[in-house]
Amino acid sequence: MDFELCIDSLKEALVAKQMGLKRVELCSGLEVGGLTPSYGLISSCVEVGGVEVHVMIRPNGGSFVYSDEDFQIMQKDILGAGTAKAAGVVFGVLTKDNRLDYQKNAGMVHFAKTQNLECTFHRAIDLSSNWELDLEDLIEIGFDRVLTSGGASKAIDGIDQIAKMKKKAAGRIEIMAGSGVNPNNALMLSKVKVDALHFTARKTIDKNDDFCFGTDIEVDQTKIEEILKHF
Repeated sequence: MDFELCIDSLKEALVAKQMGLKRVELCSGLEVGGLTPSYGLISSCVEVGGVEVHVMIRPNGGSFVYSDEDFQIMQKDILGAGTAKAAGVVFGVLTKDNRLDYQKNAGMVHFAKTQNLECTFHRAIDLSSNWELDLEDLIEIGFDRVLTSGGASKAIDGIDQIAKMKKKAAGRIEIMAGSGVNPNNALMLSKVKVDALHFTARKTIDKNDDFCFGTDIEVDQTKIEEILKHF
């Protein structure tokens, strides 16, 4: 089983390499579930080496319904990830009725593959009104993996659906469990034979609440060690 650390900084990429993790999902805007990071941050994390960098492609927070203009931005960001020699990209496009937008997702996967990028469909699958049919479409389109919490806010609460997804996938696409993964539930989630676990490992140092400038964080290496010791 693989481990993927969700990050928004170079220091986290360095720790992921040090800890022997396979992948990082590189984002900005983690407070809204992740947005596309800057080209400078992508290229700096790629230069770390020894850990795959998979780049979030999401131009704005909110829903996963995107306009044609958003779609063009996302294509440009995929090109940027490819130019920076990232290993993959992470995205997900839904229709207004919370079904997979086949055309837009297929177009993005096709373009990403021309840039030698793997493709992960993110937790937009957890909003799907018919995940069984959408999972089949993800496989047909050519996604490499899907990140899911099993339709629940936390993966441990959606473990039964994650198990069903893993069974339905039948090795045709990787199933990665994420959201709320921690040392207390990682082993239980692994028992449904997911291909990977996805988690953050961050501790708050200081909150700049007076000016709303955000929060200073440091990497929680202890959390990573506590998860890994189960495997």
